[in-house]
Parts: sequence; C-alpha cells; structure tokens
Amino acid sequence: MTASVTIGEFSRLTYLSVKTLHHYHDIGLLRPARIDPSSGYRRYETSQVEVAHLIRRLRDLRMPLAQVRSVVEAPDAATRDQALRLHLDQMERELVRTQDVVASLRAMLTQPIGELSVEYRFVPAFRAYAVADRVERSQLGPWFESAFGRLGEIAARQGITATSGATYSDEFFAEDAGEVVAFLPAMQGQQPAAGVELIDEPAGFFAVGVHAGPFEDFDRSYGALGSHVAEYCEVAPGPIRELYVVGPGDVADPAQFRTEICWPIQQIPLQMKG
Repeated sequence: MTASVTIGEFSRLTYLSVKTLHHYHDIGLLRPARIDPSSGYRRYETSQVEVAHLIRRLRDLRMPLAQVRSVVEAPDAATRDQALRLHLDQMERELVRTQDVVASLRAMLTQPIGELSVEYRFVPAFRAYAVADRVERSQLGPWFESAFGRLGEIAARQGITATSGATYSDEFFAEDAGEVVAFLPAMQGQQPAAGVELIDEPAGFFAVGVHAGPFEDFDRSYGALGSHVAEYCEVAPGPIRELYVVGPGDVADPAQFRTEICWPIQQIPLQMKG
C-alpha cells in the first residue's frame, strides 16, 4: 500500500535534505507525487522512497546527475543495469589509480630516489609505423591502448620484434595536451598499412635513463634525468622519446615495467666521453 507524506517526512525516510529534494524537483530528477495548488506544499508517495535511495547512493558514488537521470529513467532493467555497470567499472578503475598514487606517495616519503644511471646514445634515423594525434594528458591511457593496439596488430602480422615507443611534444608537457606519436620501427622496404602512417624519425644524440616500475612514479625519473641533462648537457630541439622495453603488453605486473626515457641533446658531453 502506498501512502502520501509531506516533504519533511519524505526527507526523514530518504536521508535527503529538503533543500536537495527541492533541487531534484527543480531539475526534474525526482518530482513530488502531488503539489497542493493553494499552498504549494509538496507531497511524495512512499513508493518513491526506493528511487530516492537509489539516487542517493549513485550521488555518493559521485555519478554525474545526467547519468543518474539515465539510470532512474531507464526504460527497462537491462538498460538500467548496463548504466550502473559502466559507472561501477569506472569507479573501480579510479580506485586502482588512487591506490597506485597512494603507494607512489608512500614510496616518495620513505624511499628517496637514488641517483639515476644515465647513458649517452647516438640513434640513427629510422622509419616507423606511427599513430599521431593531439592528446590530452588525462586521455593518454585510453589513447595509448587504441594506438598500440593498431601497431601491435601490424607487428604480429609482419613479424616485427622492434621496441615500440612514443614521442611527446613540448606542448604536451606545457599545456597538458599536445602531439603524441606512438611508433613501431619498421623493417626496410615495408609499405604503408591501413590505419597508421609511415614516418621518418631523425637521427640524434640522447641522454637515456631507465624508469623501472609503474608509470605513477614517472615524474621522479623525468625529474632526475632532466636535472642531469640541465647540469651536464646542452639540450637539443625535438621531442622527448620513450621506448617501452617492457610494457603492459609484455607483463601484467607494473613493477616489472622498464621504460627508456630519451632526452635529446646536442652531443655527448666532452667530460663524459672516454
């Protein structure tokens, strides 16, 4: 049996404040069952309590109101459950990232970074299959998954075993968005492939440091290598390269990742030769 209650009573039944209920009414998310035409008082039915509880839990999970509306107004249970699953998957990914960042912060507090071993290297020019785009830093993970998925298909089809990598424009670091080029060195004489382009990476000198472990600590390796370059080298124009010697496509444990960070320099410093 359904009973009618005042907005104050409904607030107690749902743990939603009267102010919040007013807001949900104003945006059409949770409308009162009736509004008294003379007094304007809102009344709800007890059958709406379950919907209010659902809305409250979704907001506790930081689901945007537009997505909450799609759940509440879903035409059937299957559509509603799909929307809920997508949000829960997103929350789980965010939880994993939060745990990784917490672990990184604890390591920063308890394990000061050691001196980074730096190698100087001349890299000849080479041709590579590439996927290039302007990428926002927050979208780098999904973009990489797509780009290296395409490059991985080419590697498997053509038997390429070379180490893949990426270059990052100065704008990417300065503006949190800029050109990123994911590349896979191509064997001599190979032809263009669908969905990617062939590019020529120029020759150059690089100071190279190895980042070991998950990407959450990447900034510490960048800081150590960049500081070394500033102290001992003359920086050359051109994007920073990363080479994914051991990456997510090779092992499941991020602790085993190995990434070479290649900082462009004008030449090998004289005091470092010999």
